[in-house]
Amino acid sequence: MLSIGIQLSVKDFNLVLTRPMPVFVGYIAQYVFKPLLGLIVVKAFDVPAAFASGFLLTASVAGAQLASYASYLSGGDIALSIILTSLSTVSSVVITPLLTWLLIGSVVPVNGIAIAKSILQIVLCPVMFGLILNTYAKRVVDVIRPIMPLTAMICTSMCIGSPLAFNRAQVLSLEGLQLLIPVIVFHLAAFASGFWVAILPALSFDEKSIKTLSLCTGMQSSTLAGLLAVQFLGGTQAVPAACSVVVMAVLGLSLASFWGNGNSFSAVIKRFTDRLSSLVSLTDGTVDLSTSDSCKGAF
Repeated sequence: MLSIGIQLSVKDFNLVLTRPMPVFVGYIAQYVFKPLLGLIVVKAFDVPAAFASGFLLTASVAGAQLASYASYLSGGDIALSIILTSLSTVSSVVITPLLTWLLIGSVVPVNGIAIAKSILQIVLCPVMFGLILNTYAKRVVDVIRPIMPLTAMICTSMCIGSPLAFNRAQVLSLEGLQLLIPVIVFHLAAFASGFWVAILPALSFDEKSIKTLSLCTGMQSSTLAGLLAVQFLGGTQAVPAACSVVVMAVLGLSLASFWGNGNSFSAVIKRFTDRLSSLVSLTDGTVDLSTSDSCKGAF
């Protein structure tokens, strides 16, 4: 988060506040589309009862702080990601218990004070400190900037690996391995739904907002879901969250790197269609050659 903060300026946040629609759309995507996708996947893959509640809980928690780092890698709107993640996390005190009551049939209470403290420690304080450094101490930023990517990579790897290590026995069990496909499908559908909603012509979002909304929809605070599952639903219900941490990180950071390297889905589709057209033209040319007068004479 500090590595993100030193890239930001006050102007970035002012731009987001003057365009509230992306925040609203991202919030709806996180707390409406994603829980519905979780319910569809659980039903479609007939997820065992030992994991179903944990799966639905994972689909109902707030956005992941890692989404801000992914937005940074993708060249997206980092300020939008931070505001959206903070808003969804703060409101999870009310929204997550409500969703679990609707989807699971039981209320999973969320400790609002602990969540607020987590947001301050993990997201807001480091980002604001980096913003202050970038505004008033650019010489310091110039010194620490070269080492920040490596530091961020190490910290991110530890955040991803620790939940997996704590639940390694359940994850490596036969039932745990059977969760892999549903979890992958869930996250792929979440990334796709965030992307397709963001590109609706009626919304007219810019490219940065589209990338950010897709990443924020596909990535949620699976670590929080795991902690809540252990505390209120039982240890086995934390397995979906543990699998989700890894899948979310791999898919989200891969997508962010894909975008960060200057690629886009429209460009990939265009290249594919161009090559397909070339093959069709080549095939047509072969057919034309075989039916030409010279070929007839040869036969």
